[in-house]
Amino acid sequence: MIISASRRTDIPSYYSEWLFNRLNEKYVLVRNPMNIHQISKIDLSPEIVDGIVFWTKNPAPMLNRLEKLEKYNFYFQFTLTAYGPEIETGLPSKNKVIIPSFQRLSKAIGKEKVVWRYDPIFLNETYTIDYHCRYFEVLASKLAYCTEKCTISFLDLYRNTERNIKPIHIQPVTEVQQLEIIEKFVGIAQRYNLHLDTCAEPCDFGKFGVSHACCIDKERFERIGGYKLNVEKDKNQRDKCGCMASIDIGAYNTCKNGCLYCYANYSSLSVNNNFEKHNAESPLLFGEINENDKIKERNVKSLIDGQRCLFAGY
Repeated sequence: MIISASRRTDIPSYYSEWLFNRLNEKYVLVRNPMNIHQISKIDLSPEIVDGIVFWTKNPAPMLNRLEKLEKYNFYFQFTLTAYGPEIETGLPSKNKVIIPSFQRLSKAIGKEKVVWRYDPIFLNETYTIDYHCRYFEVLASKLAYCTEKCTISFLDLYRNTERNIKPIHIQPVTEVQQLEIIEKFVGIAQRYNLHLDTCAEPCDFGKFGVSHACCIDKERFERIGGYKLNVEKDKNQRDKCGCMASIDIGAYNTCKNGCLYCYANYSSLSVNNNFEKHNAESPLLFGEINENDKIKERNVKSLIDGQRCLFAGY
């Protein structure tokens, strides 16, 4: 079983104490986002969890406790863009906090366990193609020795996203503009020896040597863990998504990063209310179990196939 922590919220940044408590107690409760009274109990024993993918924009709260993950195979999907605080309203300084955290994380766990994400890309009067290219190179120069690759994507307009971004006058990124950005980003990435891929993009960028990413990545886990996994593609993701099947332990409307383009928050009021209901000692990310809830233990198992690889990590 692979755990995703989490596409729905930034667990490393805001809920790391809760996460470590869950790993210590070896289980977590997760509400079904489509049926809030249906709760899954998920075994988090190291013998069952084959890997954990952490999604974050600021892992600083975890950096002094990484040794608590020593029984698990894991890596980070670390989103770091060139947007300012008017777009990513809840993030600390990138120069003072986030970039140093990226560098420190990589030094602590190895660059193969830190995937850089520059996404989503959108355009307006401020964030032009030239702007993105200029600051993508600035970031690449600071992160090249800390990671193996960068995954990019272009903004998808969801209903709540459209409402939030209306004041900043975002322009749709045309296919021609996407091709221009990809070509320029590839040139920059090559200068810094970074591999570039895209997250679930429908356009074909193969002529630039850019393929679809696997953000929940079977091969990366096999390389990190020195095993083979019998894991299938995630059928619940978009057609172009290359991710393997995983179980997400986060919850929507709980991320405090305040990114205007976020698809996982529908309401800042809900985010604040849910955050106030968070208890680091609870098996749930927020809230309490009530009489209408039904808890069902999810049938999970290790997906490791056979013996460990002889040449793990090569």
